[in-house]
Amino acid sequence: MSDTPNLFQPIKVGNITLQNRLVMAPLTRFRSPGHVSNALNVDYYAQRASSPGTLLISEAAFVSPAAGGYEHVPGLYTQDQIDAWKVITNAVHAKGSFLFIQLWGLGRSADPTYIKKTGYDYIAPSPIATYSTTVEYVRETSRIMGYNKRHPDSPKRLPRPTKQEPPRELTEPEILQFIADYAQAAKNAIAAGADGVEIHGTNFYLPEQFLFEGSNQRTDKWGGSIENRARFMLAIVDAVVAAVGAERTALRLSPWVNFLGKDGRTPVAQWGYLISELERRGRAGQRLAYLHLIEPRGAAGAHPLAKYNATETNDLFARLWSGVLVRAGGYTRQNALKETSEDPRLLIGLGRYFIANPDIVERWKRDLPLNEYDRSTFYTEGPEGYVDYPFYNEGTAKL
Repeated sequence: MSDTPNLFQPIKVGNITLQNRLVMAPLTRFRSPGHVSNALNVDYYAQRASSPGTLLISEAAFVSPAAGGYEHVPGLYTQDQIDAWKVITNAVHAKGSFLFIQLWGLGRSADPTYIKKTGYDYIAPSPIATYSTTVEYVRETSRIMGYNKRHPDSPKRLPRPTKQEPPRELTEPEILQFIADYAQAAKNAIAAGADGVEIHGTNFYLPEQFLFEGSNQRTDKWGGSIENRARFMLAIVDAVVAAVGAERTALRLSPWVNFLGKDGRTPVAQWGYLISELERRGRAGQRLAYLHLIEPRGAAGAHPLAKYNATETNDLFARLWSGVLVRAGGYTRQNALKETSEDPRLLIGLGRYFIANPDIVERWKRDLPLNEYDRSTFYTEGPEGYVDYPFYNEGTAKL
């Protein structure tokens, strides 16, 4: 029997074999102006692929122009974008690691002003007004949160998002087009050399907006019941699986994350049904590469309006799924070692500390000190807080 902890043991995920169970969680960074990845993005991913056999999940990429609504976010619907992603996947593979590209559609969480400037409508499952954010809002909030962390005795007040005009309700042909867009974007990701795709089904973006009674009040087959509200998410999963294979498809969910007007919540019943349907498909031969759950304990650090309740848990949902499982949010080295020893199919997603420690796999393997992350630079432009965090052997870690 090996003395190496499970956290640093190989595991098969879809059709790839990882050499450790630490995963870089998807992290929006707003550093792709014009919706095309660039050389700075290549350096960022190559750095974090430095431990061979590591799985990186990319920042989310828009599946179509209609799915967008933020500037500085990469897309996956033009040849220029595909070619740019190909440079990133090549750089990751050159380090012996793997990349799943996350697929994104914003819906009513888009910046209405920006999406309209691009010639597309501000849309949602139902025409219900909600709070929305802009890139500028996200950057300012992150800057103030970084300041408050450094100055806990004199914190500044966080800005609040603005309540927007009601979005336009999607027509059924538009719903079907979005499903097709996800499938095509998945094909584009594989054409760009990605090892798979992760469908972004969390944090109140378009697929998740269909799940909530408070954002989906449709009376057709896309709303009105738990089964109907799950139809859009499951249709996207089925379309992507048909396009690139189940072994290259993954889904990220956040049953307990609650912000930006996620009201009318029935997480146990709604997500229990959704995950049970994914498990049924898996047992029928369409097992996803992995299911990815955001932990409630990680929610409060993800957004200034997120709420955390210590009684909420993903354990029920984890029991409904028998495939590979990624859990992300608030993990430390100690509890990552413990939980992966108890659950042999478990991977641990890391966000903020993967930003600050491109070599975190090696640091945790050797129990080395970590660089501290600087939240104020999470969403800025340029290399600061992006590709300038030192590897351990480059000098003394910042503490």
